[in-house]
Amino acid sequence: MLKIIRLHAFNDNYIWVIRNQTVAFVVDPGDCDPVINYLNDENLQLQGILLTHWHNDHQGGVEVLKATYPEAQVYGSTKQLKGPSNPVRENDRVDVLGAEFRVLEVPGHTLDHVAFFSHSCFFDFPVAFTGDTLFAAGCGRLFEGTPNDMFVSLGKLNQLPEDTKIFCAHEYTEANLKFAVTAEPDNKAMSDRLERVKIQRLGSEPTIPTDLALERLTNPFLRASSVEQLAARRKAKDQV
Repeated sequence: MLKIIRLHAFNDNYIWVIRNQTVAFVVDPGDCDPVINYLNDENLQLQGILLTHWHNDHQGGVEVLKATYPEAQVYGSTKQLKGPSNPVRENDRVDVLGAEFRVLEVPGHTLDHVAFFSHSCFFDFPVAFTGDTLFAAGCGRLFEGTPNDMFVSLGKLNQLPEDTKIFCAHEYTEANLKFAVTAEPDNKAMSDRLERVKIQRLGSEPTIPTDLALERLTNPFLRASSVEQLAARRKAKDQV
């Protein structure tokens, strides 16, 4: 079995480590220091890096990691990323310590954005690393893509099994839910989740990973019934 470990970076970024007893992959290492410290503490070798998109808070640590672990392979989108990266496209497969991950192209936040999904016996549940496309109770800002891009991308992620654990890249859940309850004021599942998350965050507890079943109930962007509704909700959230 493989473990997924959460590392903290910057103010609210999460870097994910997929590991066994001796080697590891990391997902979106915007900062090299917490990764190197963890690998050294655990006596692990870095075998690979998965990148969801080009923003520096997701790939800023790659060059130092490659210099420190030159055998590590970097996998990202068709856009040339740091490393240099091996380009991946829709439905490509990446072997991560024996677990097969399928690539999903999910533009919207950026045009190059990809997610990595695995339904493998190496995990107790299906796993998706969604970067900044699908957050807990939210979605990424549309820096490069269109509302239609994001609507299609979220629809693609919504087709994954409902027990899929969503490992996104930021701790935005409380702020996202504060907006969500204004978008759907009669949604009790949203308001109940907000109260739970407030308690978690008061105790500095992480709210990630989430799961797709919960997002279907409480994520106003995943629940948007049309491109127009998603666009209106994204515009309103951007102004909060």
